[in-house]
Amino acid sequence: MKDLSHIDGLLAPRSIAVIGASEDVTRIGGRPIAAMLKAGYTGRILPVNPKRETVQGLKCYASIDDLPEAPDAALIAVPARLVPETIEALGRKGCKAATLFSAGFAEVGEEGVAAQTELVALAHKHGIRLLGPNTLGVYNVDIGYYGTFSSSLDTGHPRPGNIGIASQSGAFGAHLGALARDRALGASVLITTGNEADITVADAIHWMAQRDGIDVICAYMEAVTDPVSLLAALEAARDAGKPVIALKAGRSAVGAQAAASHTASLTGDAVVADAVLHDHGVIIVRDPESMMDIAYAASKKVLPSVHSLGVITVSGGAGIVISDEAERIGLPMPAMPDAAQARLKALLPYASPVNPLDCTAQALNDPSLLESFTRAALEDGGYGAVLCFLTYVAGSPAVSDTILAAMKPLRAAYPDRIIAFCALGAPEVLERYDDEGILVFNDPCRATRAIHAICNAGATLAGDRPAKMPVPDKIALPDCAPDEAEAKNILTKAGIACAPETRTKDVEEAVTAAEALGFPVVMKILSPDIIHKSDIGAVKLNIGSAEDVRMAFDEIMQAAKTHVPDAAIGGILVAKQLSGGVECLMGINRDPTFGPVAVFGLGGIFVELLDDVALRTCPFDVATARDMILSIRGAPILKGARGQEASDIDALAQMLSKLSIFAAAAGARLLSIDLNPVLALPQGQGAYALDAVIELNEEAS
Repeated sequence: MKDLSHIDGLLAPRSIAVIGASEDVTRIGGRPIAAMLKAGYTGRILPVNPKRETVQGLKCYASIDDLPEAPDAALIAVPARLVPETIEALGRKGCKAATLFSAGFAEVGEEGVAAQTELVALAHKHGIRLLGPNTLGVYNVDIGYYGTFSSSLDTGHPRPGNIGIASQSGAFGAHLGALARDRALGASVLITTGNEADITVADAIHWMAQRDGIDVICAYMEAVTDPVSLLAALEAARDAGKPVIALKAGRSAVGAQAAASHTASLTGDAVVADAVLHDHGVIIVRDPESMMDIAYAASKKVLPSVHSLGVITVSGGAGIVISDEAERIGLPMPAMPDAAQARLKALLPYASPVNPLDCTAQALNDPSLLESFTRAALEDGGYGAVLCFLTYVAGSPAVSDTILAAMKPLRAAYPDRIIAFCALGAPEVLERYDDEGILVFNDPCRATRAIHAICNAGATLAGDRPAKMPVPDKIALPDCAPDEAEAKNILTKAGIACAPETRTKDVEEAVTAAEALGFPVVMKILSPDIIHKSDIGAVKLNIGSAEDVRMAFDEIMQAAKTHVPDAAIGGILVAKQLSGGVECLMGINRDPTFGPVAVFGLGGIFVELLDDVALRTCPFDVATARDMILSIRGAPILKGARGQEASDIDALAQMLSKLSIFAAAAGARLLSIDLNPVLALPQGQGAYALDAVIELNEEAS
């Protein structure tokens, strides 16, 4: 287990030195003291300011050396030029953790980067761990500790509870904390990491995963500075059964530029980041409202392993709205069993008992109908979650006692299922449902999306983990980028099947090769300098005779000479033309953050028009490869849609896994591999790479 005791010092210090303490409660050095005094912080506050004898009623010390004890942690609110001597003095005193509010380091340019690097080295020399620089700080509601200068505290302090927030951005993290407070959610801990010179969001997530009292982790990330630590933190959260809800910024070109400017770090490919985070059980959100909805639902600690929704409604229209949203996001709403439908129909002949279960406005006259329909959804439907659309009915003080009396036994009988209301009413009425563990939303679509996320999280936490693949021994790569024949030769040695083919130097060799392979054949130019061969007419298909071979050979050579006159030509590849399967694409791309990432999708227009691909970091086993293949929206085509023959998915999975292992073993010189198309023949007949491009970093060692 990772040692994160330094974060204990930052979040739960018994004594805190405030360097640059101020009497002015609106200044950076004054806000934390004022907030802690107001909240009744249980530790000792030690202000340091050479110009004052007292600060906000507390004895003030002229220097760090004058402090009566070594503080557990320090808040540093001095100009950047004074930070090194401050760290030096804290080190002499024996302080082991510091939150550095000061800006003017890596975020301001190369000189700042150098100063920040020196600062971290100085801190570590004294055994000090740094949060920041350029951080808004932390808070821990449970002990009244506010090591932050956030002005969000001016409008109220956060509520105690089991939600933790980790954020690279200070202001945005404080915004999330204020949102949680205003939604009446308990978010006891906020950690903002700023420039992440030392302590990162990954460290914060890992600490929360280990901490009792935090059951839900919300994270805002701009850049992943330490992917190994991040993935280890996510696995720790998964092991602890704690959902991680992440908003990863820097998705657009403008957003990515802003993230780099703000934190002096670059974001990786957003699609890859999404895929990697999803693979490690993260709930990915695009906006703070969704984060709060899901955090609220997760805070009840009911994470169903069954991913399905039953809907009880007093409004047919609301049932349609919920059903539409569920279908859009992929939340299954299977029908009730026939026997249960018949029983409910007998109970209320004009009800719709399929799913949604519409008990109509008659439930206003006979509240027992709500109990009967909800019980049937839980018992007979077996849904992981039940959403009851009750609108203002549930908010009525006159009927809330009856509804609660009906729901309490169901809540107790099915502790592993979500029961949620979509309701409007006075807060004090709706809070009664919430207190009984019933989720309350005022919008049916937001409720549906939150339930979908929580059911997904529950299924992920309950499911088996993909097998961890050992990192293979490093393999040797050629000194320069190979042509197609060389690339296929390299991949064939790695166990990746390619179509039968022969490299030829002249027309007669091409004719001999074609006759040996058997017509029809395909002919292509061989050159590492010509990647998109079809675009210049350097690929010929359906060649059916020796005469056609001779003609094609001349045309291909002429096309290469015309369009890429300086290209190095290694001959012409003659390959057996395979047909009768489904064209797929698979490949590797080296992500700057997460390393080699495998991609799989259907070939041709399916990739270009539908953007339907699956991604995963390398290496992975055959079972994981199969899951990737079947996860794309076009998977039914491979499985034999509309009477077509099923493709050899097993062969595809074997190839994709072997490709991932090769990529992991190839090292940093491998930039990309493109196998497009890969022809998946009918089941039992294999899969073959028909084209291969390997791109290398020729400058890397």
